[in-house]
Amino acid sequence: MRTSFHVSLPCKSIKSTKSFYIDNIGATLGRNTQGWADINLFGNQLTFIKAKKFNFNNPNYVFEGKILPSFHFGIVLEENVWEEIYSKLRNKKLNLVEENKFLKDKSGEHNSFFIKDPNDYMLEFKCFKNPENIFR
Repeated sequence: MRTSFHVSLPCKSIKSTKSFYIDNIGATLGRNTQGWADINLFGNQLTFIKAKKFNFNNPNYVFEGKILPSFHFGIVLEENVWEEIYSKLRNKKLNLVEENKFLKDKSGEHNSFFIKDPNDYMLEFKCFKNPENIFR
């Protein structure tokens, strides 16, 4: 059995959340109602639930001289898919945190970029130089 993750998060608007993930990222819509929606993000299940006002304190941290959001989630992709998504989102002129290479010439070397969704969640896309080094 192939494993995948599931995360459930509050959202401000089901409509804008569906539009962002489907129209911009290229995800697909799963089961949904007016109050919640399942999004298929590369075979992983994101469930967004309409909630009243919510707030996460989003402190940042520094990694290799870059300021990154400590509260974020994301997906690890093959390099060609990562490049396709990055190019597509840049062409849409969305507010991306530009591409960075981390751990250059070390175990775990990867490219990464972030984008904020309509609920102010930071979504990270990664691709590893050597996928077998994801946890090394």
